[in-house]
Amino acid sequence: MKKIVLAVTAAVSVTLAHAQDVSQRMKENGVFQNLDVSLTAGTTGIGIDVASRIYDNVQLRLGYEYMPRFKKSIYFPVEVGGQPAVAYDANGNRIETRFDRLSKMLTDLTGFKVQDEVEMVGKPTVNNFKFLVDVFPFKNKHWHVTGGFYWGPSQFAYAENSTSAMSSLLAVSMYNQIYEKCVNDDPLIDIDGDGTSQNPGMTIYLNEAYRQKIINYGRMGFHVGDEKGTGEPYIMEAEAESGMVKVRAKSNSFKPYLGFGYGGKLMKSRDDWQVSFDAGMMFWGGTPSLITHDGTNLTHDVENITGKVGDWVDFLGGIKVYPVLQVRFTKTIF
Repeated sequence: MKKIVLAVTAAVSVTLAHAQDVSQRMKENGVFQNLDVSLTAGTTGIGIDVASRIYDNVQLRLGYEYMPRFKKSIYFPVEVGGQPAVAYDANGNRIETRFDRLSKMLTDLTGFKVQDEVEMVGKPTVNNFKFLVDVFPFKNKHWHVTGGFYWGPSQFAYAENSTSAMSSLLAVSMYNQIYEKCVNDDPLIDIDGDGTSQNPGMTIYLNEAYRQKIINYGRMGFHVGDEKGTGEPYIMEAEAESGMVKVRAKSNSFKPYLGFGYGGKLMKSRDDWQVSFDAGMMFWGGTPSLITHDGTNLTHDVENITGKVGDWVDFLGGIKVYPVLQVRFTKTIF
């Protein structure tokens, strides 16, 4: 028993001596002996981080960033049977289109005026945690090289139709349902009765002339572009369950980061306040995906996208890595 007690005492003594030695070396090298708190603002949003030295010229940073929610509108033009809703003659005069004729019919049917374009309202949804390591290669410690990663939800932006567009989408969905019934020669209205003379049920078909007219008009939707590979027009329609049009922008959740920066005193008379500037690249997985509610990826599956929608798709599709520009205001706590 005495031998066991002596052995345990010796082990504890060695452990304490080693811990004191490690603690002394950490103090000598400044490891976790300081704490900086920073506010950041830049292309990744606004945020906060904390930092501490893990060696004389190496700093560890942990933080969180959030992009303020602002809105941007884009518009999808309506098409009927492959023809645009708005057309002009050689002299620039507005001419009647299939949409104009159908729009009047749908207004009479639903009581809602159908617009020739649908407004989509987009907003960023960026928020990320970050783990970064700064290396200061020079003695004055003004310049630093940074590596690490950002991690957050894969969705970084979202768009859906505006409230004002709901009536148009409802009317378009109703028309497409009528169109399907005409193509399949199904009754426009089919109400089951109970077999009695008081409630015999009701089945109503469109007459053949109107049925053929609607078939000739074609489906109504939003011509976004052409499907890659087949060249067939990609006509987007509202989601069947919600009656809405939605697009989600996605990248990788895990995003490595590489950059550099420069910092110094914010005020000459104060050593505990610093300001620094960072520039770098967030590797978010190549071309981001723009996925509609029907599962179509606009950046990978669709081409020849025109108008403002095409401009946005080309812009986002061209960003293979996300540029990071940031200013950081730092207060040394201890």
